[in-house]
Amino acid sequence: MFNVGDKVVYPMHGAGIIEAIEEREILGKSKKYYIMRLPFGDMRVMIPTDNVKEIGLRDIINRDEVKKVIEVLKDSRTKMSSNWNRRYRANMQKIKSGNIYEVAEVVRNLQLRDMEKGLSTGERKMLSNAKQILISELVLADNMNEEEARKLIDNLFQ
Repeated sequence: MFNVGDKVVYPMHGAGIIEAIEEREILGKSKKYYIMRLPFGDMRVMIPTDNVKEIGLRDIINRDEVKKVIEVLKDSRTKMSSNWNRRYRANMQKIKSGNIYEVAEVVRNLQLRDMEKGLSTGERKMLSNAKQILISELVLADNMNEEEARKLIDNLFQ
């Protein structure tokens, strides 16, 4: 169970802060929800408290783990399928996992592929989404702003 003020990660959306725990009635059923604010775009997300495990909601990483994420980004690319459809599905699975290291792998692999061969529109959108998820967690984990986190990632690929 999370509390108001906790910094958590919601897979596919990124990191945010639980602002409230409220009971809401939706479709005639009353349920408790975490109200989570994402750091970018002033977006709020309602997450049912009763299926947090299935959703994959987790605490954000700590500062030491930020260093490990940077090491993953610096690492050499992992083998990816040359078939864009298989590659896309494998990357999507990694993003859906909510595992920050797997999201970092997706960012690294797609960034390197983009520099070598370019990306399809779908993969370009996936890279942007994965990068935003990564940035949102780095911002909250290491007390930096969005611009600093974006520059940190971009500078690794110069």
